[in-house]
Amino acid sequence: MFYTTLQVALGGAIGAALRFLAGVGVLKLTGSGFPLAIMSVNIFGSFLMGLFVVIAAKTSNTHLSPFIMTGVLGGFTTFSAFSLEAFTLFERGQTGAAGLYVLASVILSIAGLIAGVMIARGLFA
Repeated sequence: MFYTTLQVALGGAIGAALRFLAGVGVLKLTGSGFPLAIMSVNIFGSFLMGLFVVIAAKTSNTHLSPFIMTGVLGGFTTFSAFSLEAFTLFERGQTGAAGLYVLASVILSIAGLIAGVMIARGLFA
């Protein structure tokens, strides 16, 4: 368990650093205030997650999942694991559950952020 946790931590550090660098690079290229960098990272990371999950299964390399999927891609994106879970539900024929998962995740995550902002603003008012 310790070794797996270490893999996740190392991968997460690599992924987070790559996300930061990608964000800086996209911002320098576009100069846009629109969150294009994070959107691009999430799309590309989700694409990589899809590639990895199939390739790892076909080549018996699922032992790399904690490092690659949870660590690197989890640190790189803010969306790849969410995308994989939503797709897995959909692929299993659980379309309603997939839709509920997507809607609830997005709406409740934004609501959670709003609640946190409101509480923090109240504390510092």
